Amino acid sequence: MKIAIAQLSTSVDKTANLEKARQFIAKAKSFGADFVVLPEYYMALATPKSGVTPAEAAEPLDGPFVSALKDEAREKEIYVICGTYESKPEDVMRAYNTTVLIDRSGKLVHSYRKTHLYDAFSFKESDTIIPGENPYKVVETEFGKIGLMVCYELRFPEIARQFALQEADILFVPAGWIAGPMKEDHWQTLLRARAIENTMFVIGANLVGPSFTGRSAAVDPMGVMIASGGEEETLILADIDVNRIRQVREKLPSVKDRRPEFYA
Repeated sequence: MKIAIAQLSTSVDKTANLEKARQFIAKAKSFGADFVVLPEYYMALATPKSGVTPAEAAEPLDGPFVSALKDEAREKEIYVICGTYESKPEDVMRAYNTTVLIDRSGKLVHSYRKTHLYDAFSFKESDTIIPGENPYKVVETEFGKIGLMVCYELRFPEIARQFALQEADILFVPAGWIAGPMKEDHWQTLLRARAIENTMFVIGANLVGPSFTGRSAAVDPMGVMIASGGEEETLILADIDVNRIRQVREKLPSVKDRRPEFYA
């Protein structure tokens, strides 16, 4: 299978963001991609410095932004993963940080609300985002089992391990990884760590721009970085051989060799 990582900048203009998404989805399809993944926050740049709050940008999952992505997925016959803001009518001050997974037929097959919020490095995501309470569950596709987690959640190995215990093959990680000292190194190290310790492919799709690190990447189950980007907008292509997962797990059965009776 082929995965396209759309490493993009975003703006406060949802219409412009959607048009760019359409262009990159079409480009991904033209290169034969089966999946295209866009970053966290991609619906709109709703940060403390942007002048727009997540609640102001948010829509229901049947709103115009996700509906347009569903149309593109159906028309191009490609899986689409994208970070959005999902509204909650009874909370006008905050929204969910929600990643959607849309299949080739244009059906929304999974939506994941970020559970671990980025209250770190002087950032306070919980001021404007409602923490999700959804379970971590794999999505069955014709290409294998898919898991979703978001950005800061890379720092919590327990989350990725939940997917490994469900025999996930690929973990997608949309992100808006904030720039700062050591942050780029942390991002790449954690992508590789989650892949190595769980013997799965890990795909990180990061924002670019003045506040974000870029460096999106695809990592194989042995920790080999098979595709990566720099600091600019680009479409990164990664060929994924799911047989590689079986081969690595045969020689490195670390998940199977767990002794959970000692971990309580």
